[in-house]
Amino acid sequence: MRLSRTKAREGIEPAPLFVLVEPQMGENIGAAARAMLNFGVSGLRLVNPRDGWPNAKASAVASGAAPVIDQTEVFETVDQAISDCDYVIATTARQREVATPVLSPGEASNELRSRVAGGQRCAVLFGGERNGLSSDDVARANAILSIPVNPAFASLNLAQGVLITAYEWSRASNYSPVSSPLETEKPASREEVSGLVEHLQAVLDERGHFFPPEKSPSMKRNLRAALTRAGFTEPEVRSLRGVVKALAKPKA
Repeated sequence: MRLSRTKAREGIEPAPLFVLVEPQMGENIGAAARAMLNFGVSGLRLVNPRDGWPNAKASAVASGAAPVIDQTEVFETVDQAISDCDYVIATTARQREVATPVLSPGEASNELRSRVAGGQRCAVLFGGERNGLSSDDVARANAILSIPVNPAFASLNLAQGVLITAYEWSRASNYSPVSSPLETEKPASREEVSGLVEHLQAVLDERGHFFPPEKSPSMKRNLRAALTRAGFTEPEVRSLRGVVKALAKPKA
């Protein structure tokens, strides 16, 4: 049954953005959009979709989820897609070499509920059909969402992962976060944290810190992951940028 656009928008409240990274098939994007709207999530972003956008197959499979499809945004990189986000969760079933906290779907939804209720812009990253999220993508997240599946057949497709995550988000609607009186500073945006990471990496590059060369990518990835999951506030990032700048100055 297809709903009118006005009817489909009812029940939509502030929710995390869902970011599909390099999705391949328009049908899967449409199925993801349909799953999202069923549970009140409407913000969809795509990173470098293989078949371009708009996509007629996505619109057909979305089956009336126009509030999602019509407002879908497209970006070239993950950094661009999450630059305005305060908190990001990456969905992956595989262990990575970065020590990022791993949350169950319920734990992730409660965390998202708490942050969205506090006015933060949050996002959930989903990898493409072929390879999922890369280690570099995961390093950009504050936490990992891991869906427990049969280890002998861990074969959720993209739309199914979106469906489970959106359902858990909806199910957590009765979650009442406990606010802290100390949580008064605005969290740093993804763009601000990325700027800190790139600033520090540039200074360390000049000092020859990333050695030997073959280990440089993993060293930089671990550094990004550590700074990303720290949850810095805007003043803290500004202070750290000042520290890095001071350390980079040559001695008088």
